Amino acid sequence: MLPPFIIEQIRQREERERLRHEESRPRLELPLPLPMPAPPAGEEVEDDVDRGVIIVDLMS
Repeated sequence: MLPPFIIEQIRQREERERLRHEESRPRLELPLPLPMPAPPAGEEVEDDVDRGVIIVDLMS
């Protein structure tokens, strides 16, 4: 059985290696729109926002 401090050192080394590997992976950042601010409490919110529908056909 290894001493606890050696086990902790091994765990920390593996965690650093995993983080380094994840950081080197390419990633895609999507340009997402900023969320609309919440209306002040007590005001009615009109639901007149234009909305769309997207249909994705995965069976063809």
